[in-house]
Amino acid sequence: MNALRVDLLSREYPPHVYGGAGVHVAELSAVLRPHADVRVRCFDGPRSPEEEAGGVTGYDVPASLAKANAALGTLGVDLAMADDLAGADVVHSHTWYANMAGHLGGLLHGIPHVVTAHSLEPLRPWKAEQLGGGYAVSSWAERTAYLGAAGIIAVSAGMRADILRVYPELDPDDVHVVHNGIDLTGWRRPPAGDAEAERVVRGRGIDPERPAVVFVGRITRQKGLPYLVRAATELPPEVQVVLCAGAPDTPEIMAEVRGLVADLRARRGGSESDHAGVVWIEEMLPRDELTAVLAASTVFVCPSVYEPLGIVNLEAMAVGLPVVGTATGGIPEVVDDGVTGVLVPIEQADDGTGTPIDPDRFVADLAAALTRVVSDPARAAEMGAAGRRRAEEHFAWTAIAERTLAVYRHVLGG
Repeated sequence: MNALRVDLLSREYPPHVYGGAGVHVAELSAVLRPHADVRVRCFDGPRSPEEEAGGVTGYDVPASLAKANAALGTLGVDLAMADDLAGADVVHSHTWYANMAGHLGGLLHGIPHVVTAHSLEPLRPWKAEQLGGGYAVSSWAERTAYLGAAGIIAVSAGMRADILRVYPELDPDDVHVVHNGIDLTGWRRPPAGDAEAERVVRGRGIDPERPAVVFVGRITRQKGLPYLVRAATELPPEVQVVLCAGAPDTPEIMAEVRGLVADLRARRGGSESDHAGVVWIEEMLPRDELTAVLAASTVFVCPSVYEPLGIVNLEAMAVGLPVVGTATGGIPEVVDDGVTGVLVPIEQADDGTGTPIDPDRFVADLAAALTRVVSDPARAAEMGAAGRRRAEEHFAWTAIAERTLAVYRHVLGG
């Protein structure tokens, strides 16, 4: 019997990974390969002969659309992907960038289309700042693909609730929860006294002898970085603030964050030549360097106002860090409040932006939670160890592969 052929469609795939969806697709493709003939189709142009031999095909935006609105360029790639899906048994798309390729390819070739929902366009209205009228196009593409899909995977129960609220026409039986996973071997705390890890940390301006709060994420409205920087003004002066933050959505939000960081440093008595315990790493770090930075920190913070699950929280937990995160979206399904970290309450606007109704209260609560955890290193270490155990018990990729295969069997009729 021939192996099930699964074509995974994604905007991101290594080495071109910008966020959690790209990490998810890379890990999912790896764990599915023992069970299926997996083909990955992604953006960012043709891949090396070695990658192509491994079943990865990259596509460029058509030359005729190179200067068009980015949403139109995306649809140009989707058309090329859709044309290449003949012969697949299941097509599985990730994010709106690839959803239309799965939808059209499914119609064209008679293939069931599965969508994994990593986020929802109607719940990210700030993207209009980035895409202009392209946001209306991306929203249309997502809606069309979701309503036409044979099955939808939500990365958390919170995400499933959002999907059914935003798209009430869907049959709830077609929306399945399969959490994101974590590569437990790749995300592990370096051994104590590891000289290379210490070299990396000190080379970045981090003092491993001082307590530290660390953030990892893109500079986008949903990640809540401006709220964190404001909260950091209330942290004890000895606490370092480590921001692994880049890839801004717009020049405007980058300028806002730069201004807030400059103000934070000034409040701490710093200058242009003295970062005053506020370390900002703008480039995306390789995994070994990022694990070193995480391991040198006391607590991880996720101040997101919109987060379907939050792979970064799993990565931090796997390295043994407690997580202080917003009690929104799928974060409460990852962070066990009081056991593996602390959930920060938030009352949010229902206009799709996720904006805190009382931002000053949210900032104050975030600062208080971080101060409480970072001021008790022994308790923080206990929470971090519990977080590693939780990652091992609930978010291992082997179990997630089987749950995903079960969704494929469902849409195939058995």
